[in-house]
Amino acid sequence: MKQGTHPEYGPVVFRDKSAGVAFLSRSTLSADRSRDTVEWEDGRTYPVVDVDVSAASHPFWTGTARVLDSEGRVEKFRRRYGKR
Repeated sequence: MKQGTHPEYGPVVFRDKSAGVAFLSRSTLSADRSRDTVEWEDGRTYPVVDVDVSAASHPFWTGTARVLDSEGRVEKFRRRYGKR
């Protein structure tokens, strides 16, 4: 494997500010997107990457998703084109 071609892979804290949740994982984003650091529960300091949506705030995973199409696709097709 060539040296110096792959990004650095290490522990990063992903933080979802809208849900108030943070989780520790491994990623290559530490050097690219993170400017902040946080002291984690184990006493070590890790870089932080803020995310817009996580499983804690996504409507599908939280059960707050709404169905926009109240009419089924088949019924809508039959109403539009009917039996010809």
